[in-house]
Amino acid sequence: MRAIMMGVGLGLALAAGFAGMAVAAPDDRATVAALDLAYQAAVKANDAESMGRILHPDFVLVVGSGAAASREDLLREARAKSIAWEIQDEEPGTQTVRLFGDTAVVTAKLRLKYMAGGKGYDRRLWFSDTYVRTPQGWRYAFGQASLSLPD
Repeated sequence: MRAIMMGVGLGLALAAGFAGMAVAAPDDRATVAALDLAYQAAVKANDAESMGRILHPDFVLVVGSGAAASREDLLREARAKSIAWEIQDEEPGTQTVRLFGDTAVVTAKLRLKYMAGGKGYDRRLWFSDTYVRTPQGWRYAFGQASLSLPD
């Protein structure tokens, strides 16, 4: 009997804990998906103001080479317009948004074509962008990008 009561007590404690977890609103997935597309468009336009509204203050990007960039690094680069983007777009049909309470992970394939430092680049890669819900809405907190995919 004692084991049954302990099991019931544990079950009630777990249920109470899950009840306190944030439940995603039905439109959270669509909101985050659109926000990630808006972020890609802001990067393509070197629109530091829009990027700054989307990026979390503690944002970090880690790329396939192992290099990391902060929010300020990306905003500085956009303001300097050191990259002239021709293409900086998610490939249609590759975006997936997964929700985990107040965290969302966007995964998609990205096509990049641009000029930087007098050299041209044309790449495809996979990325995962992590968004967190804040009092100001969803913010892009962490990004990780693969190495360039083979042709």
